[in-house]
Amino acid sequence: MNPIIEFCISNLGSGGYEALQVLEEDPNLDIVEYGCLDHCDLCAESLYALVNGEVVTGETPELLVKAIYQYIEENPMF
Repeated sequence: MNPIIEFCISNLGSGGYEALQVLEEDPNLDIVEYGCLDHCDLCAESLYALVNGEVVTGETPELLVKAIYQYIEENPMF
């Protein structure tokens, strides 16, 4: 089972799309886009994604990707 990375479409428009594109190249991740993830305050402040249901943030797309991989490494699913 692959880690699930969820993105809010509004956050993608704020710069998160670059991170999504990088992560989509990894066949070991399942990427899902939603209209809203109900984290509007966070969405307005920074880039973020839900990784297996937990919020992970980054100030830039590159830092978001790095934070997502770090979270996955530190929190294995099994």
